[in-house]
Amino acid sequence: MSALIIIALYFLVMLAIGIASRRKARGADDFFVAGRKSSSPFIVGSLLATIIGGSATIGMAGLGFQRGLTGAWWLLVGSIGLIFLGLFFARKVRRLALYTLPELVEKQYDRRMALATAILIVVAWIGIVAAQIIAAGKILGILGVGSPAIWMVVFTVIFVTYTLLGGQHAIIRTDVLQSIIIFLGVFAGLALLLTRLGGWEGLQSSLPAEHFAFPVSPQFDGAALITLLLLVGLTYVVGPDMYSRIFCARDDRVASRATLWTAVLVIPLAFAITIIGMGAASLFPGITPEQAFPTVISELFSPLLGGIILAALLCAVMSSADTTLLSASTILSIDIIGRFRPTANQSGVLPRSKWAIVLLGICALIVALMLKGVISALLFAYTVYTSGVILPVIAGFFKNRLKVTPTGALAALIGGGSAGLISKLLAIKYLDLGALLISGVLLFLVSYIDRRYRSTGR
Repeated sequence: MSALIIIALYFLVMLAIGIASRRKARGADDFFVAGRKSSSPFIVGSLLATIIGGSATIGMAGLGFQRGLTGAWWLLVGSIGLIFLGLFFARKVRRLALYTLPELVEKQYDRRMALATAILIVVAWIGIVAAQIIAAGKILGILGVGSPAIWMVVFTVIFVTYTLLGGQHAIIRTDVLQSIIIFLGVFAGLALLLTRLGGWEGLQSSLPAEHFAFPVSPQFDGAALITLLLLVGLTYVVGPDMYSRIFCARDDRVASRATLWTAVLVIPLAFAITIIGMGAASLFPGITPEQAFPTVISELFSPLLGGIILAALLCAVMSSADTTLLSASTILSIDIIGRFRPTANQSGVLPRSKWAIVLLGICALIVALMLKGVISALLFAYTVYTSGVILPVIAGFFKNRLKVTPTGALAALIGGGSAGLISKLLAIKYLDLGALLISGVLLFLVSYIDRRYRSTGR
């Protein structure tokens, strides 16, 4: 009962922040990018809360349960991606002062490429929002009240509502609070778990030695690490959620500095969550991997403490769900619907964007009720997105030097994205990495042919 009361209070606080932020989110700048006034602590908190979602809690604890310390790579590749983003791209992105990633792509290439990018992102991000809803169902299912499916519906209603009310203003503020709760909850849970196991030595004595192998292990070899680094790590270098945070920064220095600080803070969280999963493997070997973290909470902690840590887990999932939903709905309303039904002023953009939030929230809930695993859902979405979008966008920052063209970029997006989709639908080994190669080859080959054709035509 204590846990249920804490969760209910948490939901009420989130809704209250959304209502309070509604008055400040009047214009498009306020709703989409929080007025572009956010300082480093707010950007760090929001990036951190966005990154530590269902995959980094339920999913990564499950990886720790299955294969040990190498499970931490799910987040560590993100830290590497953030370092590249902070050092080489964050300042460039912030100076453009846009709302969405497809708008950036249009500046790099043309409207065709921007529209194709927008469609691919919206489709992929429905899967990513769905993964957060699945994670919420797994977390709240341990309360013993209602089924996971019912909790998925409740969770969706809550995060869609406060995103709808306050937009980015509400999200930035709730994310800072949630990132603090996440840190405290994860490390409190880790400390209590290790105490129960008799410390690090007790954990080592209770699991096979390969669970402590790092950076690779018999279950996670170099090829798997490279695959994860490219398919997941690159989404941190070029990602609509990362860029939506950068667009909120007060200036380009804040954008770069906040991104690098986030990269540092992600590292201890990666290992802490993975070790919690390893502890669950020691104490509860008969459970399914993605039940590792919720089981630790329900079985080891008092109702009050369990409720607090459960709220921290829910914070992690909620903060990713609201950001990914707002990113996808902004892209749908501005970059897809806006292409065909442009509005003359900002007053027409906001109502359309709010309808997009509701529509995509419902779509994500339907997908979540159909799917099962958090990591599998995310890997599917990341593979399709990374294979199609990443290389053209990175090349677009150096377009003149690399001599890439809009036609080449469009061919890379369609060819790479299609190959990534086929690799997942048909489970073809190594085609997910091959899809990136296909994207790169098409980008430069078609750009070369396009330039030759244009020069001959003249």
